[in-house]
Amino acid sequence: MRLSCLAPAALLLAACATPAPATPVPDDVRADTVTVFSGGTIYTGNPDQPTVDAVVVGSDGRIMATVPPTSADWSEDEVTLIDLKGAVMFPGFTDSHVHLLGVGQRELMPNFEGTTSVADLVTRLQAELEGKTPGGVLYGGGWIETGWPEGRMPVAADLDPVSGASRVILWRADGHAMVVNSAALAAAGITGQTPDPDGGRIERGPDGAPNGLLIDNAMSLVAPLIGRPDDAAIRLGLETGARLYASRGWTGGHNMSVGAAEIPLMAELDAEGRLPIRLYNALAIKGFDIAANHDMETDTIRNRAVKLYMDGALGSRGALLIAPYSDRPDTSGLALMSPDGLAAVMARADAAGVQLAIHAIGDLGNRRILDAVEAGGYDGAHRWRIEHAQIIAPEDLPRLAADGIIASMQPSHAIGDLFFAPSRLGMDRLAGAYAWRSLVDSGAVVIGGSDAPVEVGSPLIEFYAAVARKSLKGESGEGWHPEQALTREEALALFTSAAAYAAFAEDDLGTIEPGKLADFTVFDRDLMTVPEADILQAKPVMTVIGGEIVWQAAD
Repeated sequence: MRLSCLAPAALLLAACATPAPATPVPDDVRADTVTVFSGGTIYTGNPDQPTVDAVVVGSDGRIMATVPPTSADWSEDEVTLIDLKGAVMFPGFTDSHVHLLGVGQRELMPNFEGTTSVADLVTRLQAELEGKTPGGVLYGGGWIETGWPEGRMPVAADLDPVSGASRVILWRADGHAMVVNSAALAAAGITGQTPDPDGGRIERGPDGAPNGLLIDNAMSLVAPLIGRPDDAAIRLGLETGARLYASRGWTGGHNMSVGAAEIPLMAELDAEGRLPIRLYNALAIKGFDIAANHDMETDTIRNRAVKLYMDGALGSRGALLIAPYSDRPDTSGLALMSPDGLAAVMARADAAGVQLAIHAIGDLGNRRILDAVEAGGYDGAHRWRIEHAQIIAPEDLPRLAADGIIASMQPSHAIGDLFFAPSRLGMDRLAGAYAWRSLVDSGAVVIGGSDAPVEVGSPLIEFYAAVARKSLKGESGEGWHPEQALTREEALALFTSAAAYAAFAEDDLGTIEPGKLADFTVFDRDLMTVPEADILQAKPVMTVIGGEIVWQAAD
C-alpha cells in the first residue's frame, strides 16, 4: 500500500541512518515517491559494503540510498515499505546467455526433456501423436541421450514404428542435432545421395543411407517442413519466456541469436507491459545493421551485439577440436565459419562499434577466434565475447584476458557434460574444460548464463553448479576438476556485476549502490551461506525491475 507524507525524503533519510547515503537525496523528492526494501539480508555485490539493512528507491526506479547495517526503523505512514520478511535480496540476476524465444517455445511445444531412454522417447512420442491427424508434422525436442541405457542417440528406425506417415522432428537439448523419422527424411528429399551441407553432417548407416540424425547445418534441410512462426506465435513465445524467467528470479537476459523479425515485436510487447525483464539482444548476422544502429531500443531493451557460430556442440560431436574425438577418431567436429569469414566480420564489427558474441565450444574453435583477434589487432574496446568457451587448450587460457575477450560460460553445461566429456575428449583435454577458476585467475572477465532452452534456465542451478561443480545429486567423477569451482562471491559476480559489464551496463546495473537501477532478485534463503545442496532447494520470492515488483511468490 502506497502512503504519502509531506515530509521531504531527505529529512526522513537523514534521521534514519548514519553514515549518510553515498549520494544525497534531492530536497524536492517527496516521501510518497520513496520505496524502501528492508526486513531481510541484502547483499549489494559491492565488496566495500557487502550487506545493508535497507535500500531506498526513488520514483525514477533508481537507488537513492543504501542504509548500512544498523537498526533502520521505517514507518508505513512515511514511505512505501516492502518487507522482505526474512528473505534474502541480491542485485538482479542476469542470464548472460539465453534464447528467450526458445524458452517460451519449449513451454508451448511437445517437450521431451527428462526422457530416460530410447524406449522412453518412443513411448512419449506415441502419446504425443495420439489423436493427431496422420501425415502432419510433430515438432518438439529437449531429449539428450546422456545416461541412456542404450548408450546411443535415437535414429529414424526407433521412431518409425509409432509415427507412420506423420513427419516427426525432435531436436536434441543442445540445439545442435535432431532426430527425424523416415517420413520427414522423405518429405525433405534427404537420400543417400544428398551431400552434407557446409558446417553440417547427415549421419548415415552402414549402407550409406541417412539414419535420421542431422547435425548442425544439416538440420536446415528439414526446416521447410516446420515453417516459420508467424508474428502472433513469436509474440506468444517471447512473452511466455519472459514471464517464466521473471518467476525464476531473473531480472534480465542476454538474448542470443535473435532474428531481426523479433526486434519490433519485442518493442511492442514492452510498450504493452508484457515483457517483464530486461533484454540485451545479440542478433543473428542478418540483423547486423540493427545492432550497429541500436534500432528499436526501449528503456529495458538494448540491441547492440551480433551472434556468430564457429562450431557445433560437444555432445553431438560438432565442437571443432584440434585433435579428433577420442570416441570417434574419424571426426574432429564441424567448422561453421571459416577463419577468413570470421576475420571479415570482425573487421566490419570493429568499424561499426558492434559487440560480437561468438559461439565456440571446441579447443580449435576457441583458438581460431583468439588468432583472428590478435591478427586483426583488435583492442578489446567493443568487449567481444566467446559464448561457451568450454574446451580451451591450457596454453590458450591466458590469451582471453590478454586479448580483452569476455568468457561467457554456462556452469550447468559442466555438471551435465562431464558425464560424457571424458569419453569425447579423453582425460588430458579436460584440463582446459569448463575452466572457470583458471580464467578468473588469469584476469579474464567471466560471465554466467544458462543457454536455456538447452538447459533448464534456473539461476539456482547455475549458481550451484559454479560453486559446487557437482551433479544435481552431488556427484563428481574422474576428470571433473573440482579445483575449477568458484567462491560464492565470484559466482554471484558471474550473474550480476560481470554480466552488467558484458552489456556495457556497469554504471546502471550489477550491484546495489546509489544511482543504479533498482533491479533485485529475492530468494527465500541465503545462497552465500547455506550448504551447497540447499542452494538447489531455494525458491524465488520476488523479482524487482526498476523498483517495481514484476513477480512475487503467491505465498
